[in-house]
Amino acid sequence: MSRRVLSSCSWCGRQIAESEVGRRRRYCRQSCRQRAYEHRKGLEGTGIPEDSVVLSAQEAADLADRWFAARCAAEDVATAVAEGADHGELLELTGALITLAKEAERLR
Repeated sequence: MSRRVLSSCSWCGRQIAESEVGRRRRYCRQSCRQRAYEHRKGLEGTGIPEDSVVLSAQEAADLADRWFAARCAAEDVATAVAEGADHGELLELTGALITLAKEAERLR
């Protein structure tokens, strides 16, 4: 019986369901594998380590926006707890926080 293990795509960060048999997948799709190859080839001869993550200005701004949204959601949870929010409201707020944190994990 094969058990599924979750890992993240090395390029986009999406979750990959894998079995315990065989080599671990690094990319969720062929297009992510291709983008990673192009990234590595683009760094050749630059002195930048191959495993570096290089983001465009737009990608960096998008990442900062996602982390800001996650921080705001965490502050909403803290405020709700301090004000004695009911169980249902806290569940809704923490669900939103988890969703935003997962989005913030993506580099691209």
